[in-house]
Amino acid sequence: MKPRPRSGLLLNGVLLVDKPAGVTSHDVVHKIRRNFRLPKVGHGGTLDPQATGLLIIMIGKGTKLSSRIMGTDKVYEGSMHLGVTTDTQDGDGEILEEKDFSHVTEEDVLREMNALKGDQMQI
Repeated sequence: MKPRPRSGLLLNGVLLVDKPAGVTSHDVVHKIRRNFRLPKVGHGGTLDPQATGLLIIMIGKGTKLSSRIMGTDKVYEGSMHLGVTTDTQDGDGEILEEKDFSHVTEEDVLREMNALKGDQMQI
């Protein structure tokens, strides 16, 4: 027997969720599916567990929009801590080394950031 929505109504569409850090995209989908007893719930692109941001949730017939949503451009914002190396290569790891970066100019940083624009292979 198919699970019925808690309200008795069939829900279809797109829901925008402000995902907090420490929660996976799958966790969000699972909670929505379980709490509202919805059989078809998906998301329009994975956010890393430590990332915060807008997670596009598709419900019911809204899941048919998946290919259109996945094909849209996305915008990312980030921050960096110069002169630090961690054991995990991200901001969550233990600091292994700190170096002086006073010789690095804003122009240097902007040049390197611009090199990251465009399509990137996500690992």
